[in-house]
Amino acid sequence: MVDWLREHVFAPYPELLIFLTVAVGFLIGRVRYKTFAVGAVTGCLVAGLLIGSQVRVPIEGPIRSVFFLMFLFALGYDVGPKFFRSLRRDALPQVLLTLVVCVGGLLCCWLLAELLGYGPGLAAGLLGGALTQSSVIGVAADTLANLPGLTPAQAQDEAHLVAIAYAVTYPLGTVLPAILLPTLLPRLLRRDLAADCAVLAADLDEAADPDLDAGRGYYEHVLRAYDVDVDGFAGRSIGEFEEEQRELDRRIYITRVRRKGTIIDHDADTRLRLGDTVAVSAMRGDLVAFDARTHIGFESDDMELLGYRTATLHIVLTGHGLDGVTVRTLRHEPFMKGVFIVSQLRADSELPLGRDNALRRGDTLVLTGPEPLVESAAERLGKAVPTTAATDMVWIATGLFLGGCIGIPALHAAGAPVSLSTSTGALLAGLVFGYVRARRPTYGNLPSAAQWLLGTLGLCMFVTVVGLNAGPTFASGLSEAGWPLLLAGAVGATLPLFLGFLFGHYVQRMPLPILLGALSGAQTTTAAIGALSERARSQIPGLGCTVPYALGNVLLTLWGSAIVLLTG
Repeated sequence: MVDWLREHVFAPYPELLIFLTVAVGFLIGRVRYKTFAVGAVTGCLVAGLLIGSQVRVPIEGPIRSVFFLMFLFALGYDVGPKFFRSLRRDALPQVLLTLVVCVGGLLCCWLLAELLGYGPGLAAGLLGGALTQSSVIGVAADTLANLPGLTPAQAQDEAHLVAIAYAVTYPLGTVLPAILLPTLLPRLLRRDLAADCAVLAADLDEAADPDLDAGRGYYEHVLRAYDVDVDGFAGRSIGEFEEEQRELDRRIYITRVRRKGTIIDHDADTRLRLGDTVAVSAMRGDLVAFDARTHIGFESDDMELLGYRTATLHIVLTGHGLDGVTVRTLRHEPFMKGVFIVSQLRADSELPLGRDNALRRGDTLVLTGPEPLVESAAERLGKAVPTTAATDMVWIATGLFLGGCIGIPALHAAGAPVSLSTSTGALLAGLVFGYVRARRPTYGNLPSAAQWLLGTLGLCMFVTVVGLNAGPTFASGLSEAGWPLLLAGAVGATLPLFLGFLFGHYVQRMPLPILLGALSGAQTTTAAIGALSERARSQIPGLGCTVPYALGNVLLTLWGSAIVLLTG
């Protein structure tokens, strides 16, 4: 049966073999036991090795490189804003901790490889698996192809050993940190991780156990209808009423009026009469303080009056005159009547919204209110970012092209080409393009679904091809490496974390939950992050994970080239 499929299906149509292997790989990736999950990437690699060892159909052409460059660009695009934010002074402790873990991991795997006599292929696979950085497979293979002294056949053999060593050591790199960080290290200090998280959550005013499926029942902006039956309210114009509320620092607006069955749109000169029904748009706290029942009349339910078209737009501030202006000042601008600020974002991060927040050019404000008023305010403030599911392929493809150009060999040292490689160039381009997109979100749109396709599917397709090509030599390569590879994987997965723990606890004096989260991020082990949250019954450890995870992804990916050069 296998011979017939090889001859009539897979050999003439290798693309079908790739898709079948990806499907099997994603099925394997769903296997889960407690906090340990195989994951799609490892599942595709294992499926590729197993199917490749039986089918023995080589996958040739640029398909592997195309998907790997897509993955690296998407990775950089995602972590770019966080990566550059991590270079700021206030994140210096987490940056230093990440450097200790990542440099320690590189040195540890290099020394183990030297001790065991491993070549660059096994050494790179050991590093990628022990430190759970799957992008090492592609970066190492790319570097091996340009390594002086290796023939193309030798470079290919070493690249196969990268995939084999990664497949063997990755489970250790996933499981051992998930045991060490939430369980053994707190026990070593005789500390209760859950109790420490509860104390820190109280200090940070964070919810201890957020439910991602839950929402907030409180809405700051409300819309109500009231029947005008108070003599003191009737007779005033809408403009007079709104100006009176502005002087009291209240945001209460009358957006429409129903009079004798006819709906009248907002007009500052319209004078209110007894028997009118008014649509009131306001901040909840201001409306409660105003006491509409006393000053206007009874509340009514008028679906037609309240059912006008609203808009919620993301506006990028482009005017220089807005720099330094506070939210309080902006709210009282004439063009902001009836328009409410939902949130303020800077460099792709949401800021706690306060009236004294200063605005900066390039910030994004989320505005909501009646559609004509919101659109008018948007024209005065800057440029609206359209909410669309379309990817800006001009931006993405240009980034991939320029990143690849950065990595093309341009210099020679001692007769050998010296370059970043196209893979590293794509990663760096993703970092820069993602950062620019965060600062200027009017272009470069990459929806989350498209980013998942570029990232996850890109990497899975890549490792699938790697596995299919390495499958025929998997058994012989594993027997060549032997049991010492498992021991080396265990040491490589845990020793860098111990070094980082000692540095973070005794030198930097980090709070334990933040330290453990930072360690899991620095070694990019997502299973440990989940295990920490489960053990702590809190998301507090995740606060320490973001910056180290962004920086760790970049450094560990670059280590794929470094360890090949060190052992080659």
